[in-house]
Amino acid sequence: MIGLGTYAFFWQHSDRVDEPLSLIGALQATRDQDVGLFQICDYAPLLVMSAAEIADAAAAARDLGLVIELGTKGVDPGHLEAFLRLADTFGAALVRSMLYAPESRPSLEQAERMLRTALPAYEASGVTLALETYEQVATDDLAGLVERIDSEHLGICLDPGNVVARLETPRAAVERCAPLTKNVHAKDFAFARQDGWVGFTYSGAPMGTGLHDYPHLLSAVRPDERGINQIVEHWLPWQGDPETTVTTEREWTRITLEYLRSTI
Repeated sequence: MIGLGTYAFFWQHSDRVDEPLSLIGALQATRDQDVGLFQICDYAPLLVMSAAEIADAAAAARDLGLVIELGTKGVDPGHLEAFLRLADTFGAALVRSMLYAPESRPSLEQAERMLRTALPAYEASGVTLALETYEQVATDDLAGLVERIDSEHLGICLDPGNVVARLETPRAAVERCAPLTKNVHAKDFAFARQDGWVGFTYSGAPMGTGLHDYPHLLSAVRPDERGINQIVEHWLPWQGDPETTVTTEREWTRITLEYLRSTI
């Protein structure tokens, strides 16, 4: 299934626009684009919303007919337990996370112990935990950790663009993680020369125009065949003013949805 995530609304959610989009507003905008899946990922207000506000958001998602996934950072068992409760409220079958959180950087051995503590509750609830590929942890280390734990409810959230900052190639990350993948973050990326030709900027690009060999990912991962959701995200730099930035963000979403739909 193709879905949108909060990173597809990054600037629309931000305080750099006059009227930041609410979570329920993003849910409605997702349904307005004929998309039936939304991933609430690294959405800071979720952690401070009241129980009533969370219940309202979950009810809005149900009323709109949206499937919900959740996303956070860290593998502390208490934190993962809190997100499992949120998953129950939203009816979410997947929680994306990362090994590190702002206040926690466990070793691989510590992370393994934490995950082994947290996973039985996920397994009992039928919720999958997907750990994202990113530059702070070598892809081979992350994949090896998932393989050692060997649970049907633990896998990889594949985001090949992140690993470039570790001087890994997206293609290698895709091939290493394909059998373990439970979720995909779909975005394109490219390098652009800095002014004066002094270095490069690495950031997002409209889907299909950058360096991401997405057909290779589709061939290796087979998301449609395996029931793996593809979540639209963007790395869109600020475009100089709120109106231009929001317009561009929405246009990138339209382009990405058209691209992904054309592959089904």
